[in-house]
Amino acid sequence: MRRNPLSKIDFILLSIVILLSIAGLLALYSATNTTQSQGYFLRQVTVLTLGFSLLFVTTFTPLKIILRLSYLFYGISIFLLVLVFFFGVIGYGAERWLYLGPVKLQPSEPAKIATVLAVARYLSRPEVDINRFKHLAVVLGFILVPFLLIARQPDLGTSLVFLAMIIPVLFWAGLNWFALFVLIAPLITAIVAFNAVAFTIWMILIMVVLFFSGRKILVLATIFILHVFVGIATPKMWDQLRPYQKQRILTFANPEQDPRGSGYQIIQSKVAIGSGGLWGKGFLKGSQTQLRFLPAQHTDFIFSVIGEEWGFMGVATIMALFFLLLVYLLYLATVVKSPFSSISLIGIMVILFFHIFVNIGMTVGLAPVTGLPLPFISYGGSFLLTTLFMIGLAMNFSANRLKK
Repeated sequence: MRRNPLSKIDFILLSIVILLSIAGLLALYSATNTTQSQGYFLRQVTVLTLGFSLLFVTTFTPLKIILRLSYLFYGISIFLLVLVFFFGVIGYGAERWLYLGPVKLQPSEPAKIATVLAVARYLSRPEVDINRFKHLAVVLGFILVPFLLIARQPDLGTSLVFLAMIIPVLFWAGLNWFALFVLIAPLITAIVAFNAVAFTIWMILIMVVLFFSGRKILVLATIFILHVFVGIATPKMWDQLRPYQKQRILTFANPEQDPRGSGYQIIQSKVAIGSGGLWGKGFLKGSQTQLRFLPAQHTDFIFSVIGEEWGFMGVATIMALFFLLLVYLLYLATVVKSPFSSISLIGIMVILFFHIFVNIGMTVGLAPVTGLPLPFISYGGSFLLTTLFMIGLAMNFSANRLKK
């Protein structure tokens, strides 16, 4: 007997995404409810229609085809990222978009999931041992190539998504504790490098860990020298950042120091969210939103629109849906039989988590303003299509959970 096609649809996952998409349309309509900007809403509806079509096509695509095309997809994404430097369209001080006929594409968005699929395919090969240096180097190469290309555009916020993948994906693939320490420790070294006392204490702790690790003296010496290098190089790398990038990071710590300049976004966002109270001011009744005090309120700060008009209950509902989405993706990663599917699901979960955490964090002053959109909520073509494609992949993996 033929299998019912509806049995391939993960209705839990689909329901969460539909609810978030509806919430996004309502927030976007309110944020762009003017004659000059009403086109945003109609374009978002069009992209959502295309995105859900892509979602269902991906859901019903044979898993073996997705596996076979992973490297090709990655190669095309890298090619498009390189193409940006020659034919890219400049916007917000960076070359981030390509015109492919009538379509305006941001190559960094599909590059995220392309990288996850390429890494998952490589790690799922039986002969690959992630604890061997040559295999670990290949995986890091897969991730660092798009990271460097996107950071060079420059698009620091998007490039950091790739770095966020490294630890969770490698941990899920079975990387040992010492290798994880070697990967994580330089990040801490970079943070404490600006304070001599903190840097000295941290270096002593590193020496203690290395001493008790039982590794060869040459390996330990190399790791320690690497940390010294990172400690010296980090302040110099800070000096190489663009002025607006430095200002975003500094403003994150104290937005009130420049209330009419770089701190304006965060301050207005906090005012909007705080004024929403328990139930909010009501749909289309947010003063900060309707009077356009909120900057980028249809993209980066759309969560502030929800906070003002829907209040704490609306915000709590959206965050609960995101939490269910992430937990469910993690659950799927534990039950699917295919290593390729499992690793891919972790990568998808990390991408979505990073966007959700950073976007919501920057609207309440807990993270620097990076320009990362909120999944299913923010306006944006390339990002929305890529996000729905990722959900289509997750639904595909869910439908084929018993296949190895």
